[in-house]
Amino acid sequence: MTRNERRNSHNKTHIGVIVVLVLLVALIGGYALRSTYYAKRFLPNTVVNGVKINNLTISEANRKITRELKDSPFLIKIDNKNWKEINRADLGWQNDYLPGLKAVQKKQNPFSWGMQLVSAADTKDVDGNTLDETKLDAIGEAVRAELTQANTNRTATENAKVTRTDNGFEITPEKQGTTIDVDAAVTAFKEAAKTGKQNIDFDNYLAKPTITKDDATLKKTMDKMNAVAKIKATYSINGKEFQIPTSDINTWLIDDNGTMSLDQAKVTAYVTSLGEKYNTSSNPTEFNSTRRGKVSVPSGTYSWTINTASEVAALTEQILAGKDFTRSPIVTGATTADKALIDKTYIEVDLENQHMWYYKDGKVAIETDIVSGKPSSATPAGVDYVWSKETNKTLKGQNDDGSDYASPVKYWMPIDWTGVGIHDSDWQPAYGGDLWKTRGSHGCVNTPPDVMAKLYNTVEVGTPVLVF
Repeated sequence: MTRNERRNSHNKTHIGVIVVLVLLVALIGGYALRSTYYAKRFLPNTVVNGVKINNLTISEANRKITRELKDSPFLIKIDNKNWKEINRADLGWQNDYLPGLKAVQKKQNPFSWGMQLVSAADTKDVDGNTLDETKLDAIGEAVRAELTQANTNRTATENAKVTRTDNGFEITPEKQGTTIDVDAAVTAFKEAAKTGKQNIDFDNYLAKPTITKDDATLKKTMDKMNAVAKIKATYSINGKEFQIPTSDINTWLIDDNGTMSLDQAKVTAYVTSLGEKYNTSSNPTEFNSTRRGKVSVPSGTYSWTINTASEVAALTEQILAGKDFTRSPIVTGATTADKALIDKTYIEVDLENQHMWYYKDGKVAIETDIVSGKPSSATPAGVDYVWSKETNKTLKGQNDDGSDYASPVKYWMPIDWTGVGIHDSDWQPAYGGDLWKTRGSHGCVNTPPDVMAKLYNTVEVGTPVLVF
């Protein structure tokens, strides 16, 4: 290479370096100049409250966010669809994003605008929304009502639970449904509206199972139910015992959100059926009479009625205790259900035979002919009892013709609530036979004075009296 050629090559290299340096200075200057531009503007790919504000000043960004949020409704989505649109004006919406935007802009580095061009969007949310709380609450309740209604057509979420099978009680796993947790969804909606968000997806608030198949408490409940299903539960009513069918108890047992319980409707139905069958207040009593054999005596004052509500509660508690038991039902009335209504001590008044017996410990202690009520005021039949004893009592009332009467007696034992009782009657010339048809009482059991004296001194208050 000649000297001239070397000189020309050197000059070209020198010029190339100068050109590169000039270009580099121009690029740096241009970048710096652009950086100065972004000193008071938002960098590329800046998104605030869902609105793109790149290259805008703070005031321009504030106006754009305000305009776009004001004009766009708040969207609620379900199943990836717009379920409800709410106008922000209906929420009493107002805004002032300037403080938040100033803070965002202050944190930006103007010289990073180049990197921001190729980076993912810088998404931020800033405060600045204010809502009318009263309007927000009202719309929140409207959303709650509509969401509750929508849930009726969706598949309910189910907790794991203990269920009955042919082989006992087993755990059925939980099931995730499509119903939405209304409280959580409404709370999230109100919070999103306050913070200026544009939408919310209620699919993120599906109701979740609170009890799973692996829950330790649920497993204990299953074991308890399998144990309770095998207990021997016995009732003692009117002197007779019978066992509650094990199959019935099995159908009563339920898992109440992880806790063993009994189906109260089924227990109530069972106890009600016991009352219908055994209540002596509404069922006649079969009685082996002295002269007429087996008779059916209507219910009277000496009776009881199962207190259904109290008995259901007590029976439930005793079954859930998981131990064999024998119980008598809780009742209201003149006596209890834990013994035979009529045992071995009672008074028998046979109206057909006009005769009365007092049985003491299964043996006749006193018997006598009587005179019962006349046809117009017949002595009422029933299983009654001596609920009081008095001496020197004057019995008062009205005759058939409407005139008043007053009959002094030495011994008085009332047996029902209408004024009927057993007493001496020194005005009767004789007893028994058909005298009741012509010389009958006003309903009481007229008894010979000497016999009545013995009866009064022997019979105790509470003694059953069967009149038939």
